[in-house]
Amino acid sequence: MKKQRPFKQIDVFSAQLYFGNPLAVVLDGIGLSDDEMQRFANWTNLSETTFLLPPSSPEADYRVRIFTASRELPFAGHPTLGSCHAWLQAGGLPKQPDVIVQECGAGLVKIQRNVKQLAFAAPKLLRSGPVDADTLAQVAAGLGISLDDIVQHQWVVNGPQWLAVLLRSAEQVLAIKPNFAAMGHLDLGVVGAYAHGSACQFELRAFAGGDGGGVEDPVTGSLNAGVAQWLMGAQIAPNHYVASQGTVLGRSGRVYLSRDADGQVWVGGEAVTCIDGVVLI
Repeated sequence: MKKQRPFKQIDVFSAQLYFGNPLAVVLDGIGLSDDEMQRFANWTNLSETTFLLPPSSPEADYRVRIFTASRELPFAGHPTLGSCHAWLQAGGLPKQPDVIVQECGAGLVKIQRNVKQLAFAAPKLLRSGPVDADTLAQVAAGLGISLDDIVQHQWVVNGPQWLAVLLRSAEQVLAIKPNFAAMGHLDLGVVGAYAHGSACQFELRAFAGGDGGGVEDPVTGSLNAGVAQWLMGAQIAPNHYVASQGTVLGRSGRVYLSRDADGQVWVGGEAVTCIDGVVLI
């Protein structure tokens, strides 16, 4: 039997309503089947929908299941921050005052909080290293650029199969007109630096190829997590920087990246609640 469940729609990586990346959060997922969760996630027509559950690990504060319109994900960035924001706003009390522990398919994820922001600990890269010549040629074709425009390239796989390329400037990143048919199945992250003194140090764009039927994601936590580990490790980026994303889509996503003394990269941002109510599932 269907019942009313508390629900929030959160805008993540933005302090301004409707300028970030939206996330649907069902705060009570108890009793829902996999099929019911997947059907509702498909219906919301958002990039991700999450369902909060009691934790099974004694170390965790809550458990989350993350669904796209077609499948479940073990981990994703903006659903992690958005779900934590919703859980705290609904009265969730973490075991530790300034650290929340989320349980998800990928395991336990630590989330730090301060006055305005939440930040998750970036998962370690599962694959790194440069891209082979054939794949790089496909990247250039998919982005509509020449190979000479690509300054550096790297696999930054941390669950999602991200491949990232560094262009000469943020302006080049903003000028890209993707060819998803040429991109094929590749999931591409593109990054370029702004001039010194800009409010944001880098501009990112994220393209999910999907075998020719791809989309551009407004603001992408997992991509920023992988790119930060790459750029900081290669000393291309400082240990603290701000990335903007979603500019071409009319968004103003801001992602705050930092690396602590232990080498852990943190991916942070603000979140705001756009819809607060109940859903019948």
